[in-house]
Amino acid sequence: MRKTLNNKNIMIRFALLMLMMISLITGSCSGRKNKLDDKNLIPEKELVSLLTDIHLADGLLTLPKINSWTSSLDSISTYYQVIEKHGYTKEIMDKTIKYYFINDPQKLNKIYDQVLGILSEMESRVEKESIVEMAHIFNKWPGKEFYLLPGLSGNDSTMFDITLFRPGIYILTFSATLFPDDQSLNPRPTVYSSSPDSLDTGKRLYVKTIDYIKDGRPHIYILTFPLPESKIRHIRGWLFDFDNDPYALEKHAKIENISLTFSSAVVS
Repeated sequence: MRKTLNNKNIMIRFALLMLMMISLITGSCSGRKNKLDDKNLIPEKELVSLLTDIHLADGLLTLPKINSWTSSLDSISTYYQVIEKHGYTKEIMDKTIKYYFINDPQKLNKIYDQVLGILSEMESRVEKESIVEMAHIFNKWPGKEFYLLPGLSGNDSTMFDITLFRPGIYILTFSATLFPDDQSLNPRPTVYSSSPDSLDTGKRLYVKTIDYIKDGRPHIYILTFPLPESKIRHIRGWLFDFDNDPYALEKHAKIENISLTFSSAVVS
């Protein structure tokens, strides 16, 4: 819900910014209906990047400290500075926006959608990174700092067993890199909780898992699980689990930046 609201705020702010820019640059030609030529326009890809930076600059200008240093005139000057940073002039930017606004508004709308997509992706990345940063501050993970597969010592196990004493919500966060030559089938983390006296024969409550991305790049994964019971519980599992025989196929992965955080929120 919060993310949806944030995206709506992005859309509203960007729409207002676009309207302001259009009103600034079309005021002198409000009576013109002749189509503009398409020579010397800013290419679409660069226009998307430029408009993204203008929106980011607009967002910075809303910060109280920065806003107190500037005036509305300064903010317009800031937009022009962003344009010049991309190697264009105000006149070329004016012409480009006028052209799309008058001749091809559907194209302008598609450009607008691309900018919104980039801004939403940035917002999502910042939110995820902030979660990771908070996780490191309040980290309760008692295991190894990282795992390499295959292991240097010949031990490929990523198994863990953690005793938890407090009910609440626990968040397991880590970064996993699976290289393209990894041969494991359906690699994923497997996490479950059980009571101390049940060991492996009692009832297991499995946490909903996620599939690893096998592209050779690090990805951040987050598993959230509530513990509603007041008695001691165990959290067990493997940070690297798969469907095939662990001794039959070659594994190639790295798991790092592991953290376990706790929230005392009431679990119903």
